[in-house]
Amino acid sequence: MTEIRLHNSMSRQKEAFAPIDPANVRIYACGPTVYDRAHIGNARPAVVFDVLFRLLRHVFGPDHVTYVRNITDVEDKIIARAEERGVPIDQITAETTEWYLEDMGALGVMSPTHQPRATEHIEGMVTMISRLIERGFAYEAEGHVLFEVAKFEDYGKLSGRSTDDMIAGARVEVAPYKRDPMDFVLWKPSSDDQPGWESPWGKGRPGWHIECSAMSEALLGADFDIHAGGADLQFPHHENEIAQSVCACEGSSFARVWLHNGMIRVGGQKMAKSLGNFTTVHDLRETTPGEVIRLVILMTHYRAPLDWTDSRVEEATALITRWRRALDVAEALDADDDYADGTPAEMVGALSDDLNTSLAVRALDKLAGTLLNDHASEAEKTAATPAFVDGLDLLGFSALECMSAVAGDGDDVGARIDALLTERLVARQSKDFARADAIRDGLTAAGVMVKDAAGGAEWELTPTFDAAKLAEVEA
Repeated sequence: MTEIRLHNSMSRQKEAFAPIDPANVRIYACGPTVYDRAHIGNARPAVVFDVLFRLLRHVFGPDHVTYVRNITDVEDKIIARAEERGVPIDQITAETTEWYLEDMGALGVMSPTHQPRATEHIEGMVTMISRLIERGFAYEAEGHVLFEVAKFEDYGKLSGRSTDDMIAGARVEVAPYKRDPMDFVLWKPSSDDQPGWESPWGKGRPGWHIECSAMSEALLGADFDIHAGGADLQFPHHENEIAQSVCACEGSSFARVWLHNGMIRVGGQKMAKSLGNFTTVHDLRETTPGEVIRLVILMTHYRAPLDWTDSRVEEATALITRWRRALDVAEALDADDDYADGTPAEMVGALSDDLNTSLAVRALDKLAGTLLNDHASEAEKTAATPAFVDGLDLLGFSALECMSAVAGDGDDVGARIDALLTERLVARQSKDFARADAIRDGLTAAGVMVKDAAGGAEWELTPTFDAAKLAEVEA
């Protein structure tokens, strides 16, 4: 079996991955807090850990991997947004959850095995908090229940921070009911106009951190293989998850491996609304196809910071265009669909080495190069086809298969484009430059890239191709 090596944030080194139960490899990834549109920073972990999910399914079998990605639908930001808009909280969460799923689907992100909502697991949170109180790790004060950090001696091990650094990093709330500023909220009281549930400590709602601990325990057990999320969650969120989960379940070590993706920068700066470089996936999709967004994310190693630039988008667009052309060649070969698994070992090896997606992208492009090489024999191209098609699927670009044949229902798109380019040539020869320019501009607007060469005009379709716009040029 393929050996997978992952960089464990807890040990700070790359380790061979050995699941607790190879028949049920279990992963938990922190999902969105649904109060607004997802930004590209939210998209990065969804895409990266989608590739991890695909790799594990490839190595251990699709029926032997359980992937949980939660939705936080009760949190103070959601309450504030509902008050701001003057609408019920469940309207906010339903709407923004739908937005998130639509955006991630457009990026080729598979649905996880389970996608629990925090509000579906309140009972489990209350039970876990009660266990923490019974075991002496939590206390009640003025309607709140707090975890007593001093009782957990391994607190800070994941982030490697000192107490002073943790206090500064957590922006801890100084409250008179806390025994120590580092103590964090497990349960808080709710007013009549806030969402709340009955509990032994009165009507209230959970703190943010307890949600993931209760959901992961319910769906994966007290101990599971991998916990994943953005580097910004390492402290305090993941640190607090470890503390409350380990202390609530005697003998538990919680997650065995911790994976954290780096942050996204825009033009070399941290992405922030205050800097005017904050970009939502929804807005980005207005100009950039989902597969291009996905590829920009995967061209950089997941642990490194990702600098989102126009040049990276252009590079990814060119690659997607090239892969689509290669897929057209592969489909024209009419290769036997009943081949055995053709996933290229080079790609699997790259992903097995701490999810080296950038190396896997290069390996996939080498296969595309074979298919597009005029000097390669038909036998060589036929041999490359299963590896290329399965490689696309492994990286989450299988949607290109249904998009590559752009011609629809009997329309010969290629013939129509060639006819327009012939008309353009005639127009230029007759010095009707207005018509010649209009044709070229119209083709560009339709997503057809035209290049004038010595032997005549050459063209290729870009990911933004829209067949309907050809009619406007032909009119």
